[in-house]
Amino acid sequence: MRNPALQERRNRQILADLVRAYIETGEPVSSRAISKRYEETLSTATIRNVMADLEDGGLLYQPHTSAGRVPTAAAYRFFAHEIASQATLTIGDRDWIQREMGGAKTASEITERAGHVLAGVSNGLGIIVSPPLGRTVLEHARMWLLPDGRVVVVLISPGGNTRDKIVKPTRPFAQAELDATADFLNRHYSGWTLEAIRGDLLLKLATDREQYEGIIGNALTLWDPAMLGESQTSEVHVEGTAQIVGTPEFTNQAQLRELLAAIEEKHRLVTVLNACIETPEPVHVQIGVKEISEAGENIAIISAPYTSNDLVQGSLGVLGPTRMHYERAMTAVAYVAQLFSEALSKI
Repeated sequence: MRNPALQERRNRQILADLVRAYIETGEPVSSRAISKRYEETLSTATIRNVMADLEDGGLLYQPHTSAGRVPTAAAYRFFAHEIASQATLTIGDRDWIQREMGGAKTASEITERAGHVLAGVSNGLGIIVSPPLGRTVLEHARMWLLPDGRVVVVLISPGGNTRDKIVKPTRPFAQAELDATADFLNRHYSGWTLEAIRGDLLLKLATDREQYEGIIGNALTLWDPAMLGESQTSEVHVEGTAQIVGTPEFTNQAQLRELLAAIEEKHRLVTVLNACIETPEPVHVQIGVKEISEAGENIAIISAPYTSNDLVQGSLGVLGPTRMHYERAMTAVAYVAQLFSEALSKI
């Protein structure tokens, strides 16, 4: 249900102008400043009355009696969802993003350049979350037996990207068994995701245990999510941490230390960014991110999923202060996700 203070178009326009002014200046916004921006001729008294209504509606607050108004988290949400979501990417940003991301040949190069672009448009962090292990597409598998009985499982994805794990099986394996298992997986499952492979292996075992029990039992033992550490394999690439340190919103040193610790841990970033995959919006905006730290009330995250060969692989986005240029950041995140997806599908 819409906030009663936003029922009138005039109120929505004044609030949008005030949020833009505050994002640009970082200073409380007066009625006189709004009157210079407003498309219709309104007296400063009328604007003050509207601003008072918006304050009563929880959309603005006045830091000092004689000061102008500052947007609240609710005002930023309104602005992001109803104003910035209608914005289009500028030609300048489109050309810049294309130049920055053009020419990357490998997944690591694409990731590094995307992170640099995202950090640049947000004055905060650019974050790319790699797919969970189960969504990795297999091109080729290799397995080697170590002298102590552990097994090195190497998963090679399209484009030559590799992910390897050292696992300790519940029973001893011979190298010949490992070679046969890898050969079986390569012949039957190249181009499948790991979670799809495991599902098909379980189905085959359930329908014809006598035929498949040996080789599939071996594959399932080595493909066990717990053994591969699937819950811990999401990789996070972060750019722009130094920009957060210099942001006026984080002058509280205790909160800043907690935020930096959360960024270093990274698993909280994964949880928040991957939530965007479950939402219907192509670009997801969250104003206030208490899941990350106590400083989260001053943080906004803008994120989008990316794909490879039409399969959702992970998410990318920006984390920055709530006083962020939402129109630029939201359009840039959407475009970077598009280019990132196209580039991954080509390698």
